[in-house]
Amino acid sequence: MAEYKPGELKLIQELELEMYHDFKQICDEYHLTYFGYAGTGIGAIRHEGFIPWDDDIDIFMPRRDYEKLNRIVEKKWSHKYYILNTKNDRNYPLATTRMCLKGTTFKEEAMKDVDSPYGIFLDLYALDNAADNPIAYQLQMWSAWFWGKMLILRSVSEPVLSFYGPLTHVVTGACKLANKAMDALGVSKDWLYRKRESANRKYSKKKTKRIGFFCDPTPYKLTFYNSDIYPLRELKFEDTTMPFPQELEKFLEKMYGDFMQLPPEDRRKSHCPYMLDFGPYKDRLKED
Repeated sequence: MAEYKPGELKLIQELELEMYHDFKQICDEYHLTYFGYAGTGIGAIRHEGFIPWDDDIDIFMPRRDYEKLNRIVEKKWSHKYYILNTKNDRNYPLATTRMCLKGTTFKEEAMKDVDSPYGIFLDLYALDNAADNPIAYQLQMWSAWFWGKMLILRSVSEPVLSFYGPLTHVVTGACKLANKAMDALGVSKDWLYRKRESANRKYSKKKTKRIGFFCDPTPYKLTFYNSDIYPLRELKFEDTTMPFPQELEKFLEKMYGDFMQLPPEDRRKSHCPYMLDFGPYKDRLKED
């Protein structure tokens, strides 16, 4: 895994914070709902900003606001940003959307063989209505998760796994075999994308008690009761503020355990890109 050179991580955080300022301006102007979560939530509570070794900002949005945000960026902010997702680029296999900074490159090790225009980004998660009926919810969640994983397998020939040991060889071999089989059969990325999105949006026209992001690597992890999210609360984040779920601490404890305790240095992970280029912002790069 690549490591950051002196000054690179600091500049990435500076640029992402500037991107967040623009994102916040758009959302305030158009009354769009969003909130920070995951590592961004830990950073806000524990550090009042970025986790020192973190290199992205995780932002969650209800589907309707997320779609509107994408249209606004593409129409009115295209001089500075572009939207990267599977809708715009079928080679991009992830269910998240990236609001990318033009002129920059930020390609992760896991995506090194995927031909998409990766840039320094804000990570956007669209939250869809989750079925209230327990059985319907299971079917929706597992269907979205399955088709999301199939799209990744179709695009990534050799995954970068988060675990080690003998099982890694088995999983890597199975993934390679699945990728080659789908390639040989001519399985359409467009078809897989439509299957994934159909499952995600199945209850878009119904009012439900929960919303969720169903394509996380860990099933069920990112489904929330609306009553646990709203009303949102503002927390300090670097030189500004960011909204977060009302029950943020409860969510983070469930995900990470004692999140106020700093993890050992060998578990302080970041994306550490395979390819990084600051483009027009490279003159701002200073050694730590």
